[in-house]
Amino acid sequence: MPTIYFETLDGDTVAVQGDSGDIVMELARAEGIEGIDAECGGGCSCATCHVHVSPDWMEKVGPPSALERDMLEFDGEVLDNSRLSCQIEMDETLDGLIVKVVGR
Repeated sequence: MPTIYFETLDGDTVAVQGDSGDIVMELARAEGIEGIDAECGGGCSCATCHVHVSPDWMEKVGPPSALERDMLEFDGEVLDNSRLSCQIEMDETLDGLIVKVVGR
């Protein structure tokens, strides 16, 4: 069961366990992580689930798709390690993943 660590807007770290196939955004919403609003419900049509992936994890998580990059352009605080959490699917290789919530 992979665990993801959310660095929250208030500086805390929240560990959330999920299953392979779970979407990071859905795990955050189920846990009530502030700043993951997911207004589009995971359709990659907004940027309200923007996170910064820990640089150590970017190779495993992979880069954003072209559509995801387009959505990120609508948000501030875009960095090289920016991803939309609705586009990150958990699996065993992502056990220990660390993401920082960007929020709005």
